[in-house]
Amino acid sequence: MTKPSDILQVLDRAAESFVFPMLDNGYVYLAATRMSLYRSQVDWALVLEVFGFSPRAGLPDLGVWTFGSLLRDRDPPEKYSSPDAYANYLVQHPNDDARFFHPLASGAWQDPDCDELVASDADELLLRNEAVKLPTLEDLSSAGVTLSAPPQIQVFELCRFLAARYRDRVLGTEEERRVSVPAGLTSILRLDEWTHPDLADSVRPSEVETFQQIARVLSSGNAAEYRPSTAPNTHWSNWPDGGIL
Repeated sequence: MTKPSDILQVLDRAAESFVFPMLDNGYVYLAATRMSLYRSQVDWALVLEVFGFSPRAGLPDLGVWTFGSLLRDRDPPEKYSSPDAYANYLVQHPNDDARFFHPLASGAWQDPDCDELVASDADELLLRNEAVKLPTLEDLSSAGVTLSAPPQIQVFELCRFLAARYRDRVLGTEEERRVSVPAGLTSILRLDEWTHPDLADSVRPSEVETFQQIARVLSSGNAAEYRPSTAPNTHWSNWPDGGIL
């Protein structure tokens, strides 16, 4: 089985290549995160889910980043402009892949003139194909969301409300979580909060106790090796610079 140091090297390389999720990404307003660990006798995988809103994307999305010794369903060659471009993709991303999903359907809930705002006359949206009532100001407050320009609701503020009220629905299904995880790996640990490295401050995963212990869990298969002493920081309120660019 892979040694913890080898797993940490994979994660550090991903951070250095800017493919490890940065929770204060200036282009994404963070709303919710989750981590899942998978393992077999010979392979390992770590999955990070990030739900949030990028104004440049137009619609809130769920990013699923997978890191592992073996990945499945890689991009097909025809997605690339040439065989060399495809070969370069495999060389540059031997142990990581990213896929994106949209738990929220597009619709009249977004302001037609500015998709960063919730339409003032909307009353519901579709979340995982089920109708959900848009929050009142009281609902937002109870979820810990303070409006930046009341009574107007920003889309990122709505995402944070949805993450508090419907967490399992804005984050991934088991199929989405395992989109790049080989079928032979089994789930050994799932975390809703942890201490994440401040990548903007050049902190690497290997320098954070959380990921040192996670690497040991992935190597040994013993979930009891995860017993962090540091406070979690994955709640969106800990990353105020996210989305400000």
